[in-house]
Amino acid sequence: MKSEKLVKVWDLPLRVFHWLLVAGFLLAYLTEDDFLVIHVWAGYLVLALLIFRLIWGFMGNEYARFSNFLCSPLKSLTYLKDLAGLKSQRYIGHNPAGAAMIALLLLSLLLTVISGLAVYGADQGAGPLAFIVGSSYEGLLEETHELLANCTLVLVFVHILGVGIESYIHRENLAKAMVHGFKKILSK
Repeated sequence: MKSEKLVKVWDLPLRVFHWLLVAGFLLAYLTEDDFLVIHVWAGYLVLALLIFRLIWGFMGNEYARFSNFLCSPLKSLTYLKDLAGLKSQRYIGHNPAGAAMIALLLLSLLLTVISGLAVYGADQGAGPLAFIVGSSYEGLLEETHELLANCTLVLVFVHILGVGIESYIHRENLAKAMVHGFKKILSK
């Protein structure tokens, strides 16, 4: 007979980071043209959260540390192949596909923020990159920023889809776990 035991996987700082990042990115995405002040501050929030996550990736609990879950692309692809065959291994922390998604999302968000700061510098002559970026590059920078934001949005949708598939296959609500922080460990 199997019994279930709950283990704390996602600590409070990581969960707060996750949901603030969701809110910050969504707010920045929805305010792109009409509400510049809100858009810029949402972008700064995302940047601050990315800096926090980088630090927490080395100092957080075992499930938050990059050394615990980052793996080779081959391992992630093998996991996705197993997932497609509905025979993927269950992980208490991030699975290899989730690890790849985290790396892609963090990189995409960072590039989006940097390009946004460049646009802000070129267009408004403001922000930390204003002294580097000339206004002659504004159009190219804006197009790059929009492309990166849209790529990030696609990654977000793929992430949500992956969470849904994993939740279904392993019969656990991963979104709920990111709210309360606990996952079940099955023992004999």
